[in-house]
This record gives sequence, C-alpha cells and structure tokens, in this order.
Amino acid sequence: MYNPKDIIDAVAANVRKTRGPFGIPKWMDNTWWKKMPLRWEGDALLFTGLMYQFNPYIEESTKFLEKFEGTKFGAFLSGSAKYMPSRLSGIGLAMKTSRKEKKRANKILQDIATLLIKSNVDFYYKPKLDDYSGILLYDLGDQESFIKHAKYVAGKLKKAGVKKIITVDPHTTYALKVLYPEYTGESFEVKAYFELINLKSNNGTGTRITLHDPCFYGRYLELSDVPRKVLANLGVTVDEVRNCGTFTSCCGGPAESVSPALSKEVMERRVEELRSTGAPIVAMCPICLGNLRKSGADVEDLSAVLARSVE
Repeated sequence: MYNPKDIIDAVAANVRKTRGPFGIPKWMDNTWWKKMPLRWEGDALLFTGLMYQFNPYIEESTKFLEKFEGTKFGAFLSGSAKYMPSRLSGIGLAMKTSRKEKKRANKILQDIATLLIKSNVDFYYKPKLDDYSGILLYDLGDQESFIKHAKYVAGKLKKAGVKKIITVDPHTTYALKVLYPEYTGESFEVKAYFELINLKSNNGTGTRITLHDPCFYGRYLELSDVPRKVLANLGVTVDEVRNCGTFTSCCGGPAESVSPALSKEVMERRVEELRSTGAPIVAMCPICLGNLRKSGADVEDLSAVLARSVE
C-alpha cells in the first residue's frame, strides 16, 4: 500500500495547478464533443465532470502503481510525486496513454449526448464550463482542498447563469447534488442523464444483462431503479445479483490510487458475483467500468446498451 498522504498531496497539487487530478491540460483530454451536433445554449448544461475522459489515464497510471506497490522505489516515487511539475507529468501521461482507449471513452460520452438528443432533452454544452468536480479529494479525505476547488467550479457555473445540470457519472452527480450545496452554499438542479431518457423500442428484446450499481447511485442517491426502467422500456432484461440497488457491493475502484492490490481483491469478489448470472456485465460509472474490465470479464457501459437498443 502507498502512503495515503503522499497520494492525497500529489492529487491536491495537480488540482491546484491544473484543475484536474492528473495534471493534464483540458484541451488534451476533453475532445469528445468536437464533431457532435451540440448546441451552445439551452435549458440544462451537460456537465461531464471529465470522469470518463480521465478513465484511460486512470488505467494507465494504475498499471504503474501496481508494478511498484510495496517496493522501495514505489515509496520513493509516491513521496516525491507532489514535487513533480504537474503539467509536465500530465502531458507525459497523456502521450503515453492509448489512443484507442481515449476514443472508447469519448464514444461513451457521444452515445450519452445522442441519447439525450433522441429524447428531445433541451440541453447545451460548453467545454469551458465543464470542469472536474474534485470528488477524489473528498473521497481521500482532503476536505480543505475539495472545498477550495468546489467553490471555484460552483462559482464559474453561477457566474455563467447555470441553474440546471445534467451529469453522466455517479461521482460527479453526488458531488454537485449533495456536496456542493453543503460545502459551497451553491445549489443546482442536478439530474443524471438516464433520468431524462424517454425512449421506447423493441430493439433490445432478447437482450439480457447484469447491471452493476455503483455505490453513489445505489446506496447514496438511490437511483438504481431508474436505469432499470429505461432498459425495460427498450426490451432489455436485467438479471439481478443479490447485492444490487441500495445493497450493492463496491467494485474496488476507489481504492486503486492507494492500493491496487486491495482494489483487485475487492474487484475479484464483485466480478465473481456479477458473473454468476451468465449475462454480460454492464456498468454505469467510469471507475467501475475500468476496474471491472481488469478482470477480463465482458463489461460495457450502460450508454452502449441503450444506444444499441434505439438504433
């Protein structure tokens, strides 16, 4: 296990300097929207929180952490990480990360935007307003750094006149819906994208999946029934496991920055349960998606299933 304080300090330093946990400039990691028919004005702002964009970098950096966990070199690197130039290390990570994985992450966001368009949702997208929520700082216990960053993000949104927000992942949804009002004093009307999907089709008839509920959607926001209703409207059947909904089990992903070994142990237990149905596994969180895929299991994002079912 790495020293948690070293990891926290490194992430906090990157967020302070670049507004992201990896030190990667936004123009390098937020490109999914460039060829999409999106509007610049509308009723609700589509706010990705950059979590899906970060997923390929999480996977790449975790490989490095796995390799050196428990070694003297690993301890040296984690202790010195906060002193490394954020943008330099971030650009290096961005260049090292697979272009194929970046495209796969972008496709998820493109599918989500397309589903919203097909559902006639009045939304718009402005890349300059789409920032990382800071949720990892909160998860790791650095409340002071989280509050500073959250106030920066909330301030930008308020200044731009944003009142309604559509999110695409559970971590950002929880941050904006629950944590921001508590810690910044700013409130927005926040909806997860699947709460706004209003489509019916028989194209999904015969499709069976097992849905993994992320902790934030399942336990804390209690939204697990919503994607199931959306899937049912498209003819898709969900084969449930015992630990689902408000009783879901963690995928292990949140622990990977501190201990990839512990994360893997938790992930293997969860995958064993999800595989027991014999149906393909579907995630609706970038962290869960990336971590569950490490098992070699057949895992895809909810947006891909929905997109196929309405083609």
